[in-house]
Amino acid sequence: MLKQRIITALILLPIALCGFFLLEGSGFALFIGLVVTLGAWEWARLAGFTEQPIRVAYAAVVALMLFVMHILPGLAPWVLGASVLWWGVATYLVLTYPRSSERWSSAATKLVIGLLILLPAWQGLVQIKQYPLGNWLIMAVMVLVWGADIGAYFSGRAFGKRKLAPQVSPGKSWEGVYGGLALSLVITVIVGLVRDWTVAELFKGLIGAAIIVFISVVGDLTESMFKRQSGVKDSSNLLPGHGGVLDRIDSLTAAIPVFAVLLWMAAP
Repeated sequence: MLKQRIITALILLPIALCGFFLLEGSGFALFIGLVVTLGAWEWARLAGFTEQPIRVAYAAVVALMLFVMHILPGLAPWVLGASVLWWGVATYLVLTYPRSSERWSSAATKLVIGLLILLPAWQGLVQIKQYPLGNWLIMAVMVLVWGADIGAYFSGRAFGKRKLAPQVSPGKSWEGVYGGLALSLVITVIVGLVRDWTVAELFKGLIGAAIIVFISVVGDLTESMFKRQSGVKDSSNLLPGHGGVLDRIDSLTAAIPVFAVLLWMAAP
């Protein structure tokens, strides 16, 4: 398994970096769209559909909606606004699972939720890419999420006692969340010092980083909740040793659109 994970990572990393840094405009939108479309194919399985024609049809619908969003950029505020509302609802659903499953157990509801997760993730990346430092802003949100994951892993193993959401993901603890948050805040402080931020800018950066960390945890737990409800361990086996696309981007699907909204709110 470790060998598979390493080989897969070595293949995917340069592809991802080239896609993020070298592609622009429609090429970048198409690259991210392909990833999201694969995620949609996986999501249909989490919604309860095992038949390939239905899963492919759902992925095709998502791809069509991405195309519409691309040619109608005015939809962006609505898509990102819906995402913020959804992740607020998702927080409640995760914290009250399994009782909350009564509210979203139907296949149709799960398919709609898939749209609320996947479409804003694409929209958020496209919006962030348009900023003057778009590439670095994309890396920034990813580093924050990765830092939170790393910090949570080590602090959870060392100090984890209080379960975060035992019915959803028994291995996660509040101590892990705090450790992940601490590491991400340290990263933010270092960036602020390097870039010579003012005290006000650093304060805003720390608040934003904290929000991103917490919402990324919700994104991770949300996919875990749907996988648990569906009785599957991974969203698919597309990535040997890593599971599926959604298993790799679950935290980012929540963090990216919220990060895009925070950037918009912070703009002068």
